[in-house]
Amino acid sequence: MTDKTRTSLRAAVQRPARADARRNFDALLAAARDAFAEQGTGASLEEIARRAGVGIGTLYRNFPTRQHLFDSVYFGEVEELCDAADDVADLPPWEALTTWLRRFVGYAATKRAIYESLNRDSEMFKSAREAMYEAGEPLLIRAQEAGEARTDITFDDVLRMVSGLTAAGFVDDEQRERVLAIALDGVRAR
Repeated sequence: MTDKTRTSLRAAVQRPARADARRNFDALLAAARDAFAEQGTGASLEEIARRAGVGIGTLYRNFPTRQHLFDSVYFGEVEELCDAADDVADLPPWEALTTWLRRFVGYAATKRAIYESLNRDSEMFKSAREAMYEAGEPLLIRAQEAGEARTDITFDDVLRMVSGLTAAGFVDDEQRERVLAIALDGVRAR
């Protein structure tokens, strides 16, 4: 990912400088991500603050509006997804790709929960998509060059497949993992 793209993502998620304030901010993001995934965009802000272990005033200090919270959750997920690509870069090619795609499943669930609340025409949203492709596409290319992933597919094909899978309801996490493994088997070179 280019430094410019990474900087604009970090600017979209304005973490406080003080360590204690940053902990509260990160706890609020995690609680909001979970609440939105479970209850949709109408999740109670009071419940989010309670889950994070902070008061509602702390939530509003960090996220003055619900929209600000939606944006921060989304761009925070994209930032973490991009960081995850860096984290897996030293793994063997197939393992790096599949580990990153499993992390992508979490991102897709969050995006789905708040999709209607995002300004998809904004430059920031477009930059986030670009950053995600810049982070993940080299993992597929590396797996293809190693002869471990099919060469007749694109990164966009793989992301659409995994995104489609995440739209399905699953009985439990084990079933979701089994279905993802079946889909990834289709990506693997023979």
